[in-house]
Amino acid sequence: MNLYPLMFDPILKERLWGGTKLKEVLGKEIVADNTGESWELSGVAGDVSVVANGTLKGTSLQELMEKYPNEVLGESVVKQFGYDFPILIKFIDAKQDLSIQLHPNDELAKERHNSFGKTEMWYVMDADKDAELIIGFNKNVTKEEYSKSLEENSLLDLLNYEKVKTGDTFFINTGKIHAIGAGVLLAEIQQTSDVTYRVFDFNRKDKDGNYRELHTELALEAIDYEKKDDFKVSYEQGKDKVNSMVSCPYFSTNFLNLTQPKELDIADRKSFTIYLCVEGAVSISNDYGAVELQKGQTVLIPAASKTVQINTTKAKLLEVTI
Repeated sequence: MNLYPLMFDPILKERLWGGTKLKEVLGKEIVADNTGESWELSGVAGDVSVVANGTLKGTSLQELMEKYPNEVLGESVVKQFGYDFPILIKFIDAKQDLSIQLHPNDELAKERHNSFGKTEMWYVMDADKDAELIIGFNKNVTKEEYSKSLEENSLLDLLNYEKVKTGDTFFINTGKIHAIGAGVLLAEIQQTSDVTYRVFDFNRKDKDGNYRELHTELALEAIDYEKKDDFKVSYEQGKDKVNSMVSCPYFSTNFLNLTQPKELDIADRKSFTIYLCVEGAVSISNDYGAVELQKGQTVLIPAASKTVQINTTKAKLLEVTI
């Protein structure tokens, strides 16, 4: 099978906190002014991505994995995850603060929801002046202190705030309390999981006048209450080379700051490769075809590919593998 670089139709999600930057900055064809997420590559049940280009246009990611598992996913990925696509790629636009939340680890998620946990990373693509993220606590807290802060509506006093700018990158372990702040547009790379424990939502109501569900009790045993400075990712941005950003059991991400064409040998990876264009534009080709990628677009390079050629004079890419 000639598995060329595969692009997918974005799955757009309206959110209480969403805005219009997905259109204004990334060129997405949103239809609502509260569009918060563009799911670029998803194997989540009910939201499975569909190929947007070439002879396989209209084919779902699930069909591809079932027909050509080793060729699309790679042998080691199939061995570890079967026919479940292990990564979910999103662009997120927060016009308002997102709810304060966390995600359980694999063991707890499996026990409670028959799901993977959710380890994730964020790459900031655009940020308003003084925009912030909430990541972790500003001191060590006990479960009792945390519970009391919820009762007294003072949780915000315990949280750590990080001002952000374009290019800032953060790694969010399971159990770490967090929220994307108003004015931040980012790329999110995560385990395939939609399990989220919402613990505080700024006392907001949805469009029907209802408070959104909180998961207070579920969160108590899932939270890491210790203050840790392990979330800000320091990475090199050397031009025209592969710069390592994040490496964990669930995905590895590299940063490419390109000013000229580059060819990469990926024959030994035994995994698919994903490219997110976060600045500029590129032409990306493998042994079987080529695609044009603009800022805010994503492509899947099947594992059967031996090389990738990236043609550009100026672009920044995130490269994701297992």
